[in-house]
Amino acid sequence: MKVINCRNVNDGFVKAMDLIAQNKEYTFPSRAGEVIEVPQPVATVYGNSKERVLFEDARNANPFFHLIESLWMLGGCNDLEYIKYYNKRMSQFSDDGETLQGSYGFRWREHFGGDQLGVIIERLRNDPSDRRCVLQMWDPHVDFNTESVDVPCNTAIYFKVRDGKLDMTVSNRSNDVIWGAFGANVVHMSILQEYMAYGIGVEIGTYTQVSDSLHAYTDLFYDMYNQMEAEDAFDFYSQMSLRNPYDNKAINWFPLISTDIMTWEQDLTRFLCRAPMSSVDFADPFFNEVAVPLQDAWYLYKSEEYDEALIEVQSCLASDWGTAAYNWLNKSISNKGK
Repeated sequence: MKVINCRNVNDGFVKAMDLIAQNKEYTFPSRAGEVIEVPQPVATVYGNSKERVLFEDARNANPFFHLIESLWMLGGCNDLEYIKYYNKRMSQFSDDGETLQGSYGFRWREHFGGDQLGVIIERLRNDPSDRRCVLQMWDPHVDFNTESVDVPCNTAIYFKVRDGKLDMTVSNRSNDVIWGAFGANVVHMSILQEYMAYGIGVEIGTYTQVSDSLHAYTDLFYDMYNQMEAEDAFDFYSQMSLRNPYDNKAINWFPLISTDIMTWEQDLTRFLCRAPMSSVDFADPFFNEVAVPLQDAWYLYKSEEYDEALIEVQSCLASDWGTAAYNWLNKSISNKGK
């Protein structure tokens, strides 16, 4: 097994792209195109999973979609209509045009007949030494021999408390470096870890992602890798701190939860039902100061009110999400003007 030890997603993404390049002879066809695969499982170990926003220019990750989808998941949702507003490509993963069969959040909270998150929080509150806290996402009754276009790639998550901190290990059967592992997945899972740690009443520990098949699609990988190479992204010792804004203190993390967990859950439900630009006051600062400004900025962007969108996103008090969202909007708006 290969191990990528990294401070955060920015550090990990660059190291993972370099690892893929070192194994470029391992290519094979897949249903979605040719892939390059690391020929053994890879464990990515995040030292600070709260630093979850990717700033790599070549990747141009959409922070609006990544954050809102993570909240949608914590709400236990699987409806297509809500999430495709932030990423129309999600329609490609729906079998019926209405739902997403493999939605992680729905499987966490509904699919198996109960709220797994609540059960795990209660178990670890009562017994921090518990080693049976397995969050299941793979359902063999549904996922074997199915024609579905949406089968979970992340299959199970293990939680344990050690030294007063919540460690989390995510098992993944098939992990695309660019879109999955260091794109949406790290945001989904790190936000889940923060939510669970707060609910249990402990600090956030290590997040380990075990990818049985860590790969990249060749039609995208080489262009992105060459761009990163031209920008000296792989000169780890001299460039990493300059490319990692968390490291040089240019940006900071904003707490997901500041109220009690029940109040936050109520806020989450109200946020997921909120119409953009409407006046709704939330108890937890995360929604008022982070989620709402991003939601409203996205609405303005989609409405082609570009100047207003750029102004609105600057009211986001999470400097990591706010900076990434402003940069993404500015780049996207500039590209539309070409």
